[in-house]
Amino acid sequence: MTAIVFDTLKYADRLESAGIPRDQAKAEAEALADVLGTAEVVTRKDLQIELAPIRAELTLLKWMVGLSLALSTGILALLARIAFLLPR
Repeated sequence: MTAIVFDTLKYADRLESAGIPRDQAKAEAEALADVLGTAEVVTRKDLQIELAPIRAELTLLKWMVGLSLALSTGILALLARIAFLLPR
């Protein structure tokens, strides 16, 4: 996980230039820095690592479902053929 880079001085200066008193701007910048410092950010690489096993399981599941459908269709066709050949 990576941290968010946050420039508190630049943020406080922007707040001050917008008319916020210096003390309040500084307090808000520090509070926001604390919040962002505790936040966990997931990078694309982290997400790919976590999702790789899920993708592998989904691929296996797709093959299993496809094979099951093919076998079921084959069995039904065989049963229909047997039923057709039986004397009536």
